[in-house]
Amino acid sequence: MTETTVQSTPLEQQILTREARIGVVGLGYVGLPFLVEKAKVGFHVTGFDRNEQRAQQVRTGQNYISDVKDEELRDVVERGLVDATTDMTRLADMDVIVICVPTPLDQNLSPDLSFVRSVTEEIARHIRPGQLISLESTTYPGTTEDVLKPILERSGLKAGQDFYLAHSPERVDPGNKRYSTKNTNKVVGGNDPESLRVAVTFYQQAIEHIVPVSSAKAAEMVKVYENTFRAVNIALANEIALLCDRMGLNVWEVLDAAFTKPFGIMPFYPGPGVGGHCIPLDPHYLEWKAREYNFQTHFIALAGETNRKMPEFVVEKAARVLNMDRKALNGSRVLLLGMAYKGDLDDYRESPAIHIYRLLQEASADVIFHDTWTPEVNEHGVVASSVDLTDDLLDTVDLVIITTQHSDVDYQNVVNRAQRVLDTRNATRTLSGKDRVVML
Repeated sequence: MTETTVQSTPLEQQILTREARIGVVGLGYVGLPFLVEKAKVGFHVTGFDRNEQRAQQVRTGQNYISDVKDEELRDVVERGLVDATTDMTRLADMDVIVICVPTPLDQNLSPDLSFVRSVTEEIARHIRPGQLISLESTTYPGTTEDVLKPILERSGLKAGQDFYLAHSPERVDPGNKRYSTKNTNKVVGGNDPESLRVAVTFYQQAIEHIVPVSSAKAAEMVKVYENTFRAVNIALANEIALLCDRMGLNVWEVLDAAFTKPFGIMPFYPGPGVGGHCIPLDPHYLEWKAREYNFQTHFIALAGETNRKMPEFVVEKAARVLNMDRKALNGSRVLLLGMAYKGDLDDYRESPAIHIYRLLQEASADVIFHDTWTPEVNEHGVVASSVDLTDDLLDTVDLVIITTQHSDVDYQNVVNRAQRVLDTRNATRTLSGKDRVVML
């Protein structure tokens, strides 16, 4: 029996020789790190973004994403490997186009694919035979096949025949010092076998390990499952925190002891809510899609409900803490430590601290915040600036709420000087003199 030899495509040859021109649409938390990684291995990469200021920053090597090293961006720009533009007609010059645009939810928690549709329609106007189009934006299973493919085929070209179409969901963990774009396993699914082969060849050039799956739809399901897994387990930890509050138990003590078991358990911790682009949003993509199949995703719905009510619980507990000193929430000065959704990160997208801030305002508290990582916030109706964390400030506020655990905060000094502290992150666990600290 003779083995069948698969003839490589011209695009695969261009990829292997680094002659393929790469376009990355969307230069945010996913797009910019991806652009830099591809340029580092010798590809010429053009970033596309509607924001001219952002494109100008990339062109001049000015970094604005913490997961990208300043010197690495400057290096690939100085070597002439990176460009950025708002001119979408240049998509026709690209051999590979990677879509990294936002996929938010609307006010009804339904998927908003307006950015994906807009970019795909733009690509369709400039598509040419032989290109690879890969969607990295997180979305519900079936988006690549049911949304992108029909739009692109309006051009008269056919996926799998005239161009290649794939989905490879981003796996970015902002602020993670161990796992980057390069060393995070990359799931890739194609519209057809040839599209999968070409896409795998492309991603192999800059990422250490590729995980091929049978279809773009399977790859989309992988991503939403990953984030749903986290959302459900965080919700369980949050529900245990609510129960421990009722029972007068320290939830952190309970969980730390439970996690000493060497098998059958995985650490997840409670907090003031969930933030970032993934955990608060992505599970609802799967929940929404499941309704098309007359299937109710009870775990996902309950997890979302539990996580969304945590900011309200924090504010309710803040009122109880103030009551210990015979103070009302109305009129009390409350300092939030941290507005980013994650420690040592400059990202406040969907941060629970934003919702806590707004709820405190609605309760007529005099609320302020300190965060050197996110000195300005503007989201969900909250527009505010960070204040300096001085001893005088700590001496005068009625309550400090630790909403984000940043390493640049002297929590011992906070505990020593503040009248009351509500710790939602277990940031004070190893500190002395905690008689004025109340845990979540």
